[in-house]
Amino acid sequence: MKLEQTIPPAVERRVGPDSRFLAVALGVGLLTLIRLIFAAVIPLTEDEAYYRLWAFHLQFGYYDHPPMVAWGLALGRSILGDTALGARLVPIVGAAVSTLLTYDIARLAGLSDRTATRAALWYMAAPLVGFGAILILPDAGTTLFWTLTLWALLKTERSGQGAWWLLAGAAAGCAVLSKYSALFIAPGVLFWLIRSAAGRRKLASPWPWAACLIAGGLFMTNVVWNAGEHWVTFAKQFGRVTPHGFIPWGPILFLVVLAALSNPLTTPFVARCVWARLGSKSERGLREQDRGLDLILVNGAPFLAYLCLHSLHASVEAHWPAPLYPSLAILAAVGSEQAAGPIRRRLIFLAAPVGLTLSTLALLHLALPQTDGLVRRDPSHPLRGWAPFAQRLEALRLARGAGWIGTESYGAYAQLALQPAIKASLLQLTERRRYLFAPPPPAAGLAGPGLVVDLSRRMSLSALKDCFAETTPIAVLPRGDPRRGDIYTVVEVSGPKRNLISPGCRSFHNGKVDD
Repeated sequence: MKLEQTIPPAVERRVGPDSRFLAVALGVGLLTLIRLIFAAVIPLTEDEAYYRLWAFHLQFGYYDHPPMVAWGLALGRSILGDTALGARLVPIVGAAVSTLLTYDIARLAGLSDRTATRAALWYMAAPLVGFGAILILPDAGTTLFWTLTLWALLKTERSGQGAWWLLAGAAAGCAVLSKYSALFIAPGVLFWLIRSAAGRRKLASPWPWAACLIAGGLFMTNVVWNAGEHWVTFAKQFGRVTPHGFIPWGPILFLVVLAALSNPLTTPFVARCVWARLGSKSERGLREQDRGLDLILVNGAPFLAYLCLHSLHASVEAHWPAPLYPSLAILAAVGSEQAAGPIRRRLIFLAAPVGLTLSTLALLHLALPQTDGLVRRDPSHPLRGWAPFAQRLEALRLARGAGWIGTESYGAYAQLALQPAIKASLLQLTERRRYLFAPPPPAAGLAGPGLVVDLSRRMSLSALKDCFAETTPIAVLPRGDPRRGDIYTVVEVSGPKRNLISPGCRSFHNGKVDD
């Protein structure tokens, strides 16, 4: 039996919201409230603290990423202040909107209300979403706008109104301004269009091309910024494409992690749905009612293929495939409608509770320092102890008469910049290109002695001697629980041998030293 023969037909929509949508919206609202509470009490990670600095200097690009993460962070801060909750407000609201869009995408694709509800529930319960939705990451914006693009494309399919293409173009452009991985939206949509006669006819209309112009115009703002900054973001991000080795088991590891974080209990249903679609005899000429589901299936195929190729030479970070999760949830829901038997019923019953429980436990662990030390490599430890550490460091600075504090890592710099106890100028010494967005500290303030602090395992005295005439280790400071290994070395420095602002002491990129 072919999958498309078992998909419940689209039902007539009643005027006004139906009970299933209200239930989904209520669940999303409750989960959003819980996420807001956790976001307020969990300290910012190093990357989040780093992105926070961008939000004080809004522009069209930054060394590491396009600008959307900074714009969203600045919006949240303008509403709730310069707090962890303010910084994380927009990603959390974006996750809620993505969930509602997932529900409506399923309905617009002609799936039943029950399937759409299950898709939204499973998206909410995906461990990566349940846990990661509170974090400030560029992938949050990419996921929201990628999902909005799919929704707009299905609206134009369902309504026959080409103007929805304009919204799709704007959403795709915003997705690329969130992260360059959203460039894969274009080949995914093109692949979808050329797979059917109806799609190929649309390519003869002006609407898809108008969408391309809108998306390209938005992206051009970042391109122009990069052109004025020697293409720094392009060099950093597109430099990842170049192979630096060979990891034959990389794709297997990537797919295992993807299955685990999207929910291992729903992964068999995704596989069943994809297998049924690939085995369908209608692939050469998709029926009109299949095109919505086909968009959900193929839109992320180019991006998924790239991630598999990337995993052959480098690791794929767990959050990179986040834009694919709404589609995976819908495909899983479709696959669950076809499957039968007691195992199917158990998986469907357990999928959401297991995913939400794992996510809640992870958030509780980050929120409660009392749970630290339960595992050997505790992901919570980098968040702990920054306030007392900063107080001890500031007291040491005052005792030594140092005028400024420097770090060798951007993460330590960003975390110290969060701490009100630090009253001196801060300078990250090794990667000055990261700070094109901010005016440098006054050169006069860096002429006198300063303190350089960083993890002892990361501190390079030889690099400091290349940069300063005098370097004297003066203290070792623990941060958090000293048994966990976060020990920092403090070095008093003076007599800079080179311009500390540009290019700084040294820059480390891919293991190479750039003087």
